[in-house]
Amino acid sequence: MSFKSILQDMKGEFGSISRKGFDVKFGYGMRSRSHRVVQDTSFRIDALKQSCWANMPPELLRDVLMRIEASDDTWPPRKNVVACAGVCKNWREIMKEIVKSLEVSGKLTFPISLKQPGPRDSLLQCYIKRRRSNQTYYLFLGLNQASTDDGKFLLAARKCRRPTCTDYIISLNSEDVSKGNSAFVGKLRSNFLGTKFTIYDAQPTNTGAKVTKCHSSRLVNMKQVSPRVPAGNYPVAHIAYELNVLGSRGPRRMQCVMDAIPARAVEPGGVAPTQTEFVDSNLDSIPSLPFIRSKSGHAESVQSGLQSSQNEGILVLRNKAPRWHEQLQCWCLNFNGRVTVASVKNFQLVASPENGVAAGPEHENVILQFGKVGKDVFTMDYQYPISAFQAFAICLSSFDTKIACE
Repeated sequence: MSFKSILQDMKGEFGSISRKGFDVKFGYGMRSRSHRVVQDTSFRIDALKQSCWANMPPELLRDVLMRIEASDDTWPPRKNVVACAGVCKNWREIMKEIVKSLEVSGKLTFPISLKQPGPRDSLLQCYIKRRRSNQTYYLFLGLNQASTDDGKFLLAARKCRRPTCTDYIISLNSEDVSKGNSAFVGKLRSNFLGTKFTIYDAQPTNTGAKVTKCHSSRLVNMKQVSPRVPAGNYPVAHIAYELNVLGSRGPRRMQCVMDAIPARAVEPGGVAPTQTEFVDSNLDSIPSLPFIRSKSGHAESVQSGLQSSQNEGILVLRNKAPRWHEQLQCWCLNFNGRVTVASVKNFQLVASPENGVAAGPEHENVILQFGKVGKDVFTMDYQYPISAFQAFAICLSSFDTKIACE
């Protein structure tokens, strides 16, 4: 029996159960409508227990789900894996055990995969589409130059200008990119000059994560506040662009301090924090809401992150220095064919030599590369130990206008 027929069978079986429950709830077929009728919940529970899918032997069910997971390697067929996890709690728990983390499998399956470190041995190829009309950016998985398909949607970001800074709201929802939506996963904030940025995660990266004072935690002017949206902002990385007012120092120079990733993560056998599920959070569980933001809080957090990175053993990424090409009369980097248009936004990030990684160019392992391939299309390739969310936020910093860097 094919998987499609299995899903159709399940849909019909569960559909008939729900229709029967609906009839009982609203009293269809009863003699009088003057009496209030309460749904008989025991009927629905008994019907579900009698379902052939609920009574399937665990060994057989696991074998079927393992075959589905192994056969559907890429999207869109991989949506069958997600569909199986949504059938019931039993199926979901089995699928969570079968589907390996992104580091091991190299497959983006569930939304939590976007918060997990990328594969170790290869770059995961993604691309970003920019929509200038509404200052929105969309992250997709893969890029086939010969295809017109957008690919698998991953994340969306919307640019919000403020008097003293710029915010990029990052969401799992491509239609409603706002902090009040339950799909809100984090944001990127810049200073006035666009030279320093802080990446905030809506979810705590570890049990000891501390919420920072940030006015985006206010619960005002929001269309919708979901109880699953944490009230705080957890800084996970700081980005700094070197000042270059006169343009005499060549291309941009940037440095990223990954607060949530230890420096030893890039070494053989090194481990980076890996989230396995989204933390359920509600407003009542937050000990204190930071309604007031210090004017110098952002600048201080960026400066302290850059200064304390060496003492705490935090991973530091720097952009790979391009080489001047005499014939082309321009600065060049080897993107292995993934970048086709020259742009000041193009960069490659490698582990800083202070982390104990060999400083020779032939030994530098590119962790994140970003470059232009069209008017509003950019490639984004990343790997362990950073996640898709972190890589996307770093790339968004390259889009921002930098008064003192050009």
